[in-house]
Formats: sequence, structure tokens, C-alpha cells
Amino acid sequence: MKVIGAGFGRTGTLSLKAALERLGLGPCYHMTEVMDEPYRVRHWLGVARGDGPGWDEIFAGYRSTVDWPAAAYWRDLAERYPDAKVLLTVRDPDRWYDSARETIFERELASRRPSRAERAIEWLVQRRSPDYALFTQMAREVISEPLFDGRLDRAHAIEVFERHNAEVRAAIPAERLLVFDVREGWAPLCAFLDVPVPDEPFPRVNDRAEFRRRRPRRLLRLAMRGT
Repeated sequence: MKVIGAGFGRTGTLSLKAALERLGLGPCYHMTEVMDEPYRVRHWLGVARGDGPGWDEIFAGYRSTVDWPAAAYWRDLAERYPDAKVLLTVRDPDRWYDSARETIFERELASRRPSRAERAIEWLVQRRSPDYALFTQMAREVISEPLFDGRLDRAHAIEVFERHNAEVRAAIPAERLLVFDVREGWAPLCAFLDVPVPDEPFPRVNDRAEFRRRRPRRLLRLAMRGT
């Protein structure tokens, strides 16, 4: 493990995953890995319950990790991999909450009712992929309850977000930590990782509209495949 991402979801983590893989620090573990390979859900339920596999087994084959669920265990990972550098992705707290509310927090906040087609696909996925059926429970036990005390209202969530960022800054030595806004692009990231700057734009992926498009396609693939 070369890079540990400590930033919350919806802070540009999928763009950062693409950037790290472009820089030769991939594969990079992200929540999308869990969603695409639902057997990993049980790994994280085990971690949350104290009887999961070890970190080396969870991250076998990966050279970096960003986003939840791994970011929920940034302290443990920083200790387990002392030579890894730590990236804290940040963004304006209100913009972060707005993005999270309309994407990853959407179902728990019940801010949008799934369409009939979406409900049908989810039902089929849960029938064909028992591990995926546990995804919501995993997210609750790894993220919602331990990090947010089960509360995702704006004021509380933003308080948690800001406290988390302050704790990472306080705990990780400055020479090991980069506080990074993906809008800054390649320069600070490459300088921190001591790698050349690619001659191409920094990846920009998974905005809110793209998030909405990805979800039904991913569910449909799982429904067709069955895992």
C-alpha cells in the first residue's frame, strides 16, 4: 500500500482514483470495487463487527485506496502501512453536503423515491446477489452509525466532516500528508508523490449527474451476472 485516502466520499475520490492509477499507483481501491464485486461487502461487515479479514487480504493486489469504506479506517491503515502516504481530499463543506445528500446519502435521507424500474432491478439484484443485499447494512455499520451517529442532517453531517478533516491533519505528520482539493489538478499531487506531471487533463469524473447514470447501469450488470 503506497497511498491511503482519508477523505470522505464525494470529495473527488473517484477522480483521485483515476489520477492515482494514471500515475502508476493502482489498482486503487474505492467503494466502486465493493459495488462491482459484492463479495467484498462481507469483508467490511466483518471489519465493522471485529471479525473481518486482515487488511492485507482486503487490499490484496491494490497499491492505493481512497473513499469509503476504507477511509473510515484511516487511522488503522496509516498504522498498518507506515510507509504509505496519506491524502486528505477536501472541498467546501456545504458543497460537499449538497453533493452527498443528492447521491450517497439520498436513500437514507429518503430525498428521492426510486422509480418502479429501479425498484424492480434492485429486487432482482438482491435475489441474484445475496452479498449485494447486505450493502445498505454494511454502509450503515461502517459509515452512518460510527461516523455520523446515524444522523445525516446538514448541520450534524458538516460538523462531522469538518471534525474529521481536523483530526486527520492533527494525527498525520505534515511530511506524510497532502490536503488536496481535486480542483488543484496534477501539480500538488505529483509533487507530493514525487512523480512526473502527465501531459493530459486531470480526471474529472462522477459528478452528480454521472453518479445517477452509473447506479442503474451497475445494478443491471449485477442483475444479469448474479454474484
